[in-house]
Amino acid sequence: MPSWMLQEALSCADQVETLLAHDTDTLDALGAHLRAHPPQGVVTLARGSSDHAASYLAYLLMVRTGHLVTSLPMSLLTLYGAHLARAEHLAIAVSQSGRSPDLVEPLQLFGRSQATTVALVNDTASPLAQAAQWVLPLHAGKERSVAATKSFISSLVGAARLVAHWTQAEDLLRALPSLPEALRAASAQNWTPALPVMYRAERLLVIGRGPGLALAQEVALKLKETCAIQAEAFSAAEVQHGPMALVERGYPMLIFALRGPSQDSVVALAQAMRERGARVLLAAPADVPQRQLTLVCGDSPDLDAITAIASFYPLVEKLARERGMDPDQPRHLNKVTATR
Repeated sequence: MPSWMLQEALSCADQVETLLAHDTDTLDALGAHLRAHPPQGVVTLARGSSDHAASYLAYLLMVRTGHLVTSLPMSLLTLYGAHLARAEHLAIAVSQSGRSPDLVEPLQLFGRSQATTVALVNDTASPLAQAAQWVLPLHAGKERSVAATKSFISSLVGAARLVAHWTQAEDLLRALPSLPEALRAASAQNWTPALPVMYRAERLLVIGRGPGLALAQEVALKLKETCAIQAEAFSAAEVQHGPMALVERGYPMLIFALRGPSQDSVVALAQAMRERGARVLLAAPADVPQRQLTLVCGDSPDLDAITAIASFYPLVEKLARERGMDPDQPRHLNKVTATR
């Protein structure tokens, strides 16, 4: 029987189809509220895969609204009692379970300080949903595998919808309905050529840039938790500083060259790493001849990270099983992590 992780990853297109069919009125109202009352600052609250979705959200928001977005270290409020400016801010929490105190308590604090609070959350009966003024359900359904897949993809889509409705971005609003079809195509991509490079890897660098950095962060986390590979994510710009010292002959690297302003520089980096002797796996659209892994493109480059992760999940699930691990039950991990 296929693992829950694989079944859930392959169901992402259906879940996104459900997501896109709901909550348009709520998003329209929230977008109108944010345009009428522009926030003085924006913070995101999230952990794990949800924090990577929040990084993607932050990138889209900063590009399309000009607002600076801070990933809030929640312990500033929950442990250190810092007196942060919260009035007239926008606080966005992202979570599958919505049950970790270090998300709920800060969102409550922002709500009591005349901030706008939003929860992108899968469990709409959770304490996080109850703490938010605006709830954007992920509609991902129950997730049995410890390693999040469909809920992460739904979080990315929820983030893109929030930005599209806030900014009234016609390109995103037109592109979003085509995502389910693109996700089905992405999930069917054959990325098994990556297996010989990754099968015996103990460490690995994952590289992205722009919205591809959040993708790289999620890929590195999944390689850690399901395959016990010490994978680290870096920006294609940052890796050329200290991390470059790690690269030696045979060092495995997974590089994502998404469409957009950074693509040429990322493809050039991949070539430079090959010349250093690294074992490079370049994931890029079909028009990039240097690629080893093909990325399915949606109707907007800003959505390409969503289809890219849909191609990666079946690969990492197969890699975990070939390394003798249970992708549904990563060692030492639980589905819900409650921290403060």
